[in-house]
Amino acid sequence: MTGDEIVSGTSKSPHDSPGFGPAGDPGLGDSSDMETEIIIEDAAQGTPPLDSMTGIRDSLVDAALMHVAFDGWTMKSLRAAARDAGFDAEQADRAFTQGAVQAVAHWCDMADRRMEADLAAADTTDLRMHEQVALAVRLRLQRWDMDREAVRRGVALLSLPGNARTSLRCTYRTVDTIWWAVGDTTTDFNFYTKRLQLAGIYTATMLYWLDDSSEDNTETWGFLDRRLAGVARLIKARREFEERLSRVPNPLRGLQSFAEGLGRVPRPRFRAR
Repeated sequence: MTGDEIVSGTSKSPHDSPGFGPAGDPGLGDSSDMETEIIIEDAAQGTPPLDSMTGIRDSLVDAALMHVAFDGWTMKSLRAAARDAGFDAEQADRAFTQGAVQAVAHWCDMADRRMEADLAAADTTDLRMHEQVALAVRLRLQRWDMDREAVRRGVALLSLPGNARTSLRCTYRTVDTIWWAVGDTTTDFNFYTKRLQLAGIYTATMLYWLDDSSEDNTETWGFLDRRLAGVARLIKARREFEERLSRVPNPLRGLQSFAEGLGRVPRPRFRAR
């Protein structure tokens, strides 16, 4: 398997999809495996179509970033942003009825939409699939270089136990958006495997980026490339092992052929206890 295959799925577009995902493990901590599965299925359903409030929410979140750096993701910051954007302060309460967590989730959605547009505008003609995935992650983070403190505070808010569902939903939708944006059309079991793998890589890269002081984030992009290459090597090694294993003679195969020649396949016999 090549590097392209790790970062390469069919269903509908993710958008209606939000992720500045969680800080750390994309799992749910105290949540059960069943609950995690339900949340992933819920996230895969997508968000409601963009409505008349989407543009207002986008404006409020954009205006809030400078306030969030000092006051955190709070309704105070969002009300100040509403005034800066030319609305009355109460517009923040009408736009984000579920509070600041909803605003962070909307920021995730907005960032996904802008990343998708940036990738569509980029020249990816000569890029292999895994290179397109790397570019998508870079575009997803680069846009917010000047707002890292807001990202850090958003990560901290989503990391609270009560926000685990929103955190997982944001992360899933971000990686799902990336796969769709690069043209992946997998529909088999790899559909979820790829998203889980990319969720881990994306989350680790985002945390590395938050503390990266290198010029043009070169250390972060090197970290990202190494993570993608590492997964590609593991999958290639597994494929090669499976291919070699398939060449090993199977004595049962000959027995089955013999039995089919007699007109019947022997039923398996179980040892009596």
